[in-house]
Order: sequence, then structure tokens, then C-alpha cells
Amino acid sequence: MEESFFWLGFSLVPEIGPRRIALLKSVFHELRAAWTASEHAIRNAGLGGKALENLLRARSQLDLAREMDRIHRLGARLITLDDDDYPPHLKPLADAPPVLYVKGSLLPTDANAIAAVGTRKATHYGRSAAHQLCKQLASHGVTIISGLAQGIDAAAHQGALEGGRTIAVLGCGIDRIYPPEHTELASHILQRGAIVSEFPLGAPPEGRNFPRRNRVISGMSRGVLVIEAPDQSGAIITAGLAAEQGRDVFAVPGSIFSSASTGTHRLIQDGATLVMRGSDVLNALKFADILPEPVMMPMPTIPVSTDLSAEPVADDEVTDVEISLMRLLSKSPTHIDELVQLSGFPIATVSSALTMLELKGLAQNIGHMQYCLSR
Repeated sequence: MEESFFWLGFSLVPEIGPRRIALLKSVFHELRAAWTASEHAIRNAGLGGKALENLLRARSQLDLAREMDRIHRLGARLITLDDDDYPPHLKPLADAPPVLYVKGSLLPTDANAIAAVGTRKATHYGRSAAHQLCKQLASHGVTIISGLAQGIDAAAHQGALEGGRTIAVLGCGIDRIYPPEHTELASHILQRGAIVSEFPLGAPPEGRNFPRRNRVISGMSRGVLVIEAPDQSGAIITAGLAAEQGRDVFAVPGSIFSSASTGTHRLIQDGATLVMRGSDVLNALKFADILPEPVMMPMPTIPVSTDLSAEPVADDEVTDVEISLMRLLSKSPTHIDELVQLSGFPIATVSSALTMLELKGLAQNIGHMQYCLSR
């Protein structure tokens, strides 16, 4: 058997993680030798207690060839810490996963990666920002890494797919797409990227798995972009992991009236780089010096809200600019500066169009330059 079979074996033993595998490898030089060593030799190597009991049980019960065949039949492969194509930024970390299950393609250019994370309960502004920023970055050759979750993660993957490559890191086995409603999105990711997990096949999406997943998301990246996140959210935890790993942390500002952006604002107060456009990230990481010339992309199409109004609006009642702004508005307040940024129109054009929408009863100014749909 190849050495990768024994990496797989040790990764399936409870109580044996990266540090104990490193210990065994330093003593036996090859995991094949550690797997077949006597109980006495393993104990002398420094492994005892529950971990040793689990290893002895696993050796008698596991069929490593069958386990590897399950991976291959899924159209996936196993990458170990010894392999050249193990993600280069993740590899030096002390808690790097000994093995990664990979479906799809990992490329050398994925070393130029940015993690994009945020709340599952994203606002329209947050989803639009994630989509636009990740599309901009991907079109410049940056690989976008996220967690396939609802909200910001999904918008980040979708935007990246329109511009280039993206990688999804799961908190469960790669044979179980979570959430299941993102099965189609996952299939698109496989066409232009990869799905990655450190968890064995069949592993369920348990809550305790996601902090481990988050360290892989940040660990594979050059920096972490937090797009919309409340205080004490998973995205903020990921930003903390990124800082511990020596990664750059970026944050997108939101409305001061939105609880969805309290965490990102706190990050900016604590020194995270404020991001308004993809070039802010490219310049901060000096990607512009190493990546190909940017691909000119058309302005992203903002999805039409399913709740624009209770009644249809005739085309001759509103202008194209007004229609564009209505697509950006929702029942939640949006600041005029955000509308200018998302629409690409001059502020005078946006201000005039908003006034006309108010007169037509389609939009409402709720104060402090905040606008929402009126019905």
C-alpha cells in the first residue's frame, strides 16, 4: 500500500490528531511503519492511554483499501501533508489537517486566495457586496474560498463563479452537501474549483465541526474578507483565527443602523483594512504585482427582489435608473451612499431618481438618507 493509505488510517482514529501523527512520523519516519508497529513500540514512541486503545482497535477493524476505494468512487482524492499539492499556506500551521478530502481541482494559482465570510442572515446589501467584490477579485485571478453556507458564503461563491475560481470548505464529509439546498451551487463550484473537507466521508455537519472548518478557510488564504457579520458570529471567529495565523483581515463597512454590520465595524476599529472595492484587497496584498492584467467585467446584475411591490409597475411609469434602484431597495433601510456604490450611478442621478420614486409612492425616505421600498 502507498503511504497515503496510512495517513488515511491515522486520520480516522479518534484522539489522534496533527500533533500525535507528527510525533509518530518523527519516531517511525513513515506512517506505514507506525501503523504496523507493535503495541510496545508505539507506547515507547509516546502514544498511550485512549489514543493507543483507539489505534489498536482501528488497526483490527479498518480496511484501508476499501476506505480509499470509497473516496475514489466518489470522484474525489486524498491529499496528505506530505503531498506537494497540499495547500501551501495551510501546510505550515501547527494544527493543519493531516489529510484533506478533495473533489474538483486544486491549482498552483489557488495560493493567491482570499477567504470571504459573513453572516448567514445577510441583508440585500451584504449579499450584493459579497457578489460584486468576489466577482471583481476572481476576475483578477484571485481564488475565493468560503464555506458554502447560506447568506454571504453563497453570494461570494456565486460572484466568484462569474469571475473565475472558487473553493468551498465543508464542515462535514464531501459526500454530504450542507446545506442541501446548495447542491446545485456545489456542482457549479466543482466545474471551476473544488470542494474540500478534513472530515471523513459520511461525517455529519455537527456544530463542533465548523470552528475547525473555519481555520481551514482562513488557513488556505492570504487574507480574510469579512463582508457582513454581527458581533460574536462565526465570521468574526474566523477573522480572529486569521489574525492568529498571520493573515491580513479585511472588512466591508455597512450601515451604522444595521446590527448585521456591528462585527465588521468592530474589526475596522481594531485595525482591519476597510474595503470598498476589490482593488483595496489587491493593493493591500500586492496581488497587482503578481497577478495577470484584470479582466474587464460588466457591471454585475443585481437579482430582482421578489418583493418589489404588491402590484406590478408599468414600464412607462418608471425610468431605467429608477428600476435599477428599486432592484437594490428592500424593506430594510439602505443608505444613499450604498445605493451609489452598488448602482454605479452619480450621486446626483441617484438622489433625483429616489425623489421621483418617493413621489410615485414606490420608495420612502425614513430619515438620515436611508431609503426603503414603500410597499
